[in-house]
Amino acid sequence: MEKKMRFGIKSKIIIGYLIVIVCLFIAFIVLNSQISSLQKERNFIIDHDIEVHDLTNRIEKHLLDMETGQRGYIITGEASYLEPYNSAATSWEKDYNALYQLLNNNPNQQEKLEKIKGSIQDWIEAAGEPTIALKKENNTKELQQFFEKDPGRQYMDDIRSQFTSFRNVEKKSTETRATELDEKNQKIKIGLYGLLLFVTLISLAIAIVLSNSIVNTIKEVTQTIKRITASKGELKGRIKVRSNDEIKDLGLATNALLENIEERNWLQTNIAHAVTMYQGIASVDKLAEKFLFTVSEMTQASFGAFYVREENDKGNLFVKQAAFADRKGDAGRESFLIGEGLIGQAALEKRTFVINDVPDTYQLITSGLGDVKPKSIFIVPVLFEDEVIAVIELASLHEFTVLEQELISQVIETFGLTINGVIRRMEIARLLKESQAMTEELQAQSEELQTQSEELQMQSEELRMINEQLEERTKDAEEKSFELEAAKEDLEEKAHQLELNSQYKSEFLANMSHELRTPLNSILILSEMLEENAAKTLSEDEEEYARIIHSSGKDLLALINDILDLSKVESGKLDILLAEMNMSELPDQIERNFSHVAEQKNVQLKINKAQDVPDIIHTDEKRLQQIVKNLLSNAFKFTESGSVTVSIQRVADHRLTTAMRTVDTDCWLEIAVADTGIGIPKEKHQLIFEAFQQADGATVRKYGGTGLGLSICSEFAKLLGGWISLSSEVGKGSTFTLYLPSLSNGLIDYEKVNFAYEEVAVSVEEAEPEAEITEIDHPVQPVESSLQDGENVFQDKRVLIVDDDQRNIFALKTALAKQGMTIMTAHNGIECLEMMENSEPFDLILMDIMMPQMDGYEAMQKIRGELKLVDLPIIALTAKAMKNDREKCLEAGASDYISKPLDLNQLFSVMRVWLVN
Repeated sequence: MEKKMRFGIKSKIIIGYLIVIVCLFIAFIVLNSQISSLQKERNFIIDHDIEVHDLTNRIEKHLLDMETGQRGYIITGEASYLEPYNSAATSWEKDYNALYQLLNNNPNQQEKLEKIKGSIQDWIEAAGEPTIALKKENNTKELQQFFEKDPGRQYMDDIRSQFTSFRNVEKKSTETRATELDEKNQKIKIGLYGLLLFVTLISLAIAIVLSNSIVNTIKEVTQTIKRITASKGELKGRIKVRSNDEIKDLGLATNALLENIEERNWLQTNIAHAVTMYQGIASVDKLAEKFLFTVSEMTQASFGAFYVREENDKGNLFVKQAAFADRKGDAGRESFLIGEGLIGQAALEKRTFVINDVPDTYQLITSGLGDVKPKSIFIVPVLFEDEVIAVIELASLHEFTVLEQELISQVIETFGLTINGVIRRMEIARLLKESQAMTEELQAQSEELQTQSEELQMQSEELRMINEQLEERTKDAEEKSFELEAAKEDLEEKAHQLELNSQYKSEFLANMSHELRTPLNSILILSEMLEENAAKTLSEDEEEYARIIHSSGKDLLALINDILDLSKVESGKLDILLAEMNMSELPDQIERNFSHVAEQKNVQLKINKAQDVPDIIHTDEKRLQQIVKNLLSNAFKFTESGSVTVSIQRVADHRLTTAMRTVDTDCWLEIAVADTGIGIPKEKHQLIFEAFQQADGATVRKYGGTGLGLSICSEFAKLLGGWISLSSEVGKGSTFTLYLPSLSNGLIDYEKVNFAYEEVAVSVEEAEPEAEITEIDHPVQPVESSLQDGENVFQDKRVLIVDDDQRNIFALKTALAKQGMTIMTAHNGIECLEMMENSEPFDLILMDIMMPQMDGYEAMQKIRGELKLVDLPIIALTAKAMKNDREKCLEAGASDYISKPLDLNQLFSVMRVWLVN
């Protein structure tokens, strides 16, 4: 029979509304185009015109910021005034580009905007940047001439005039658009009123038709419900409605309610029966068997298994305790672990499983006529205190209904308590038996303890005999200590001789340092002045020559410092400053310092840092970086092709030697520098770590060098508590490996640690050498607050240079003359005194110390004593960097002290302090 078409109340109402909506939709289409056009013009006026005015004002603001910052910097000289200037110089072009893009439909306005941009750029090029550059050069005279003409003012007036004209045009355009918008709005308003009248009439007609249809159907349903009510509680009757609308849905819902009440009555009856049937059962297997039988009968299940939780070595295990319709005991597996199979998964997730699509391999249900495949499986966990204590699995020839599933779920809500009670009673019985067995076991253990006590007494007697042997060995050790005391006195005598040799060596190195630093001072000062090329008289090639000379001078100074460092290490007077070092920055530092070297030599630089390297270690960062730089410099020097690899890693615990484990350290690091260079013969491995030694003479001739780098690296590594090892093969390359501890608890006595090298060292602490070679950095004193920025305190000051080296005189005279000072020179102390007696007073004296006839010490004493010039500033200059030179100079009458080679910035800073004071 053909299904009756549904035509409900909702459909009737919707049809009526659809007619109204169609009318409205037609009207909406007509009006939409007008409203859209009106909206676009309105948005254009709001967004476009306001944005144009805003960008115009921002460009003017940027220009005002640039003018204000320029004038502020020119007036005060403060660099902070350039911040708004630089910021506005960058921002105004961005706003200009945005404004130009907005006016892409107005070529006339774009043309005016291009003129404004040209005027702004002309102002920047003619008035902004030139005046700032003149101020940076401190060219006051040209600044004054510029502002007497002040061409920038005319540019600014033109720009303001152009912006005014630009805004007037935009304002007229906005007014025109607003007028057109008002006219369109009036037309739309008239059309809207007409549509409202038409839709109202249509809606009234539809409402009358639909209300008559709905009221007639409701009357028919009301009569049917009254007849069911008059049947005196009999629920077998059902409501029948002929119409196919919402009234019919109400009747069907009432029929479903009656069916649900009948099902609830059945559910409550079966639950009460199931609860009463397992009372009084004392064992789990009987309880499980009874439960399966009752539930299978209620749900018409044909097969079932009951699993109870047990604990063993593997954890919680669910073991089968009972089965329903079991065929020769093969109803399911005997046990499951948590998470294993559906039984284990139900226990793990505490969730019920209902499977209606049963696979062909599932257990068959046996009857008298054959085996049948089940259609549905129901697996449900039994909970007690939110823990799964049992799992039940049922199989049926029909699909489990929702009502049957609900019956089982409600039955097991209280079934967990019953299972737990039965298990506890069984556990108490088991524990009672175990307690009796443990009592017997404790008695046996008591007898064993008595036997062990007798064995301990025998061991105590053996220990007493060992103690007597140790006392005899102690006496032997005391005799050896007397012998060691005599050897110590002999070593102290040799240490005294070494101390004298170290003192003579230090004095010699100090004198040689003076002789080398004196000409080096002139080289560095003059080359630095040529490199600066302040007068712009040198070509680029000549500037490069000056840079090479200055760089070579610094290399020579570094060589002198290496020799002095080696001397300090050998004399035991090199200070080690332990502090935290950030190891995560070391690869970046290596990359910055040596990437250009790798590019120049066409050698690949690889840096590998292991993940287990700590971010922070405790060591002397300066000495560690010096070691790494020396090793890398050697690697690049002797590598013509291939690669140089730096590997940084933590020494694993299993690689630590016994000596390394005795060091009080957080960790040991291993820094390896491997190259593919020329390699080193095995018989030369020990030689290259000695001072002034290389593998052979050909190496010196081809690659250069002094042979000090590896010696200094080796000594520094020892002072830091580590050492350097070498692995090399001729023609294949070399690998230098630095082993270094993190000394968070301070320096270690590395002489007591048995490292890979063997060395005998003598440390003397009773007396220090009288002369120690050291580099003295002059502290820069604060300048008095009266010294204003830009004030030239050197102008027209009379300075006397006293030095016997004509090269130093020339270099200093040239540098000081550029500062506006009047320079006079003398070649020794006698000439100095004669010039001071016969010339006008000097504002400051630069006094060299080591000079013929009369040295600087004597000359300063006579100036202070005989000439009574107590307040005259005298700055002592010397290349002999001895520790007590500063004190000797100050005692002789010097006002201050600077070591050669001179740093011009340091010299000018010290001179400025004394000239101002």
